[in-house]
Amino acid sequence: MKKLMLIVGLFLSLGLDAQDYVNQVLILNEGYFDYVTGTIVEPVKIGTYDPINATYEEVAILEDMRFASDLIINGEFYYVAADTKIFKLNLNTHEIVASSTCEGVRNLAVYNDRLFATRGEYLATFDSYVHVFNKNDLSLEAAIDTVAGPKWATQNLIVEGNKVYVAVNNAFEYQNEKGIVGVIDGETLIYEDEIDLGPNGKNPDNLLMNNGEIYTVNNKDWSGTSVSKVSLDFSSIETVNIESVSTGCGTSSMRGDKIVYQISMESDLNEFDCALMNTTGPVNGNFVNFHALNENPLNDDLYASETDFFSYGKIHIYNTANEEIGFFNAGITPGKIVFDVRSTIGLSELTSTEARAIPNPSKDFIQFVGFSDREITITNTLGKEVEKINSSSASFKHLPSGIYYASQESKIIKFIIE
Repeated sequence: MKKLMLIVGLFLSLGLDAQDYVNQVLILNEGYFDYVTGTIVEPVKIGTYDPINATYEEVAILEDMRFASDLIINGEFYYVAADTKIFKLNLNTHEIVASSTCEGVRNLAVYNDRLFATRGEYLATFDSYVHVFNKNDLSLEAAIDTVAGPKWATQNLIVEGNKVYVAVNNAFEYQNEKGIVGVIDGETLIYEDEIDLGPNGKNPDNLLMNNGEIYTVNNKDWSGTSVSKVSLDFSSIETVNIESVSTGCGTSSMRGDKIVYQISMESDLNEFDCALMNTTGPVNGNFVNFHALNENPLNDDLYASETDFFSYGKIHIYNTANEEIGFFNAGITPGKIVFDVRSTIGLSELTSTEARAIPNPSKDFIQFVGFSDREITITNTLGKEVEKINSSSASFKHLPSGIYYASQESKIIKFIIE
């Protein structure tokens, strides 16, 4: 009993110092499909970047997919929308654990045990532009048809409360683009309402949340850019024109309380002030033409991808002063950047409630409570074996700082070396 109380006390003391950290940055590389020859020159690949050790490695390949369009993290798994399929992968091992066919899949969002998928395809029409899957086994639960749901191709998704907001843009039918935001009840799957963004709000490419309101970045008819602000109950809407040229697909992101975006084929990075509802001009800094943007939610660093779409991919990292503080090479056409944020409290998640790593984090010695003095395998966040030990305690000061896993039979725990 005294030993158990000591363990609990240590665990609680560690919890008091719990903090969030970026475990890894997932990069979805869209690959290169030659539409002239109809061949996949470079397949869709997923890479992971370790921000502690500044290392990058490709960890998964999605064979036979012409492209990929979205990646989201949910719990211990992540989901990828790729051409005609949705894939579910283990967040730690990057193994594919399930997949399901979804023609024209574009973007994904999770509400409880449901995975929502938007759909759209060039020169194709569907009888349903939103499919709903069980997130556990990816079985199809519902296809919201065009009678009761969106009537045109859909794009981005946002979940707020029990509502799933969806951008309806019909972007694949040139000169018939739509500008609509619809809302689905996540429980009943009823398409409850939709709001038209007006003539200047056509073709919403991105759907963002800030201070309890929805913002859409709209490419209009590809001749300009606008931003719309929509209240969650659809009681108010405001749309402003900001550029006479369209943004690149996906080249916009929240950064603090502002939207950063880039005009197609240009290298300036612009800011849109959500409170003032106008563009405050290009931000200071030396940039290149980007394909995708995303903000590190813990320190506001901006990750931005560069590519020529067929031969290389590169991720630039900028601090809040917009100084480039790092970069790394990625796969071909890195089009989605996602941060795997975890808490040090989570480092005591267990397959057995008796297993613990103490202390955790540690700079040197660790005791694996609940493990026997038999072989324990130590792996890194990429699933690679680092070493094996034959004792329930060991010194790890020789390992680089980072996240590691200790496994023995059915038990696996996470620990940090500082």
